[in-house]
Amino acid sequence: MYPFAPQLDDQEKDIDYMVKKLLSIRVFEDDAGKFWAKSVKDLSLDVLCVSQFTLYANSYKGNKPDFHLAMKSDQSKTMYGSFLTKMRKAYSPEKIQDGVFGAMMKVDIANEGPVTLILDSRKPKDDSSPSPQQQYDSQKSVISREQTDN
Repeated sequence: MYPFAPQLDDQEKDIDYMVKKLLSIRVFEDDAGKFWAKSVKDLSLDVLCVSQFTLYANSYKGNKPDFHLAMKSDQSKTMYGSFLTKMRKAYSPEKIQDGVFGAMMKVDIANEGPVTLILDSRKPKDDSSPSPQQQYDSQKSVISREQTDN
């Protein structure tokens, strides 16, 4: 299962990266039992894609999650559609399954093994670069100042 969670400023190039990475990353073992040897494509596996904006929940302050780093619903729905189209084009369309965007769904999965990866289309930043949360906080303070100036 792949939970799809676009960040506020993701673009088509981020989708292209994720499609390529998801289908080619070697996280499965081969017939000889060698780990990290096979990909989804190598094994002709199905992929379940589910929209999951809650992955960008910020819970640093207070007890209510903040989802300001997640892309807004209308943009996210368009990105999710584009992502599914590109996954089906890059692979076997019948092997790409999807959930209903924005719906409350109950998904039963069985994780096989102790592996869960976070895949991100962005290169890690050095310590001097602001985190997405710091960028958001900075934008929020600018918006607050602009509102008080008017």
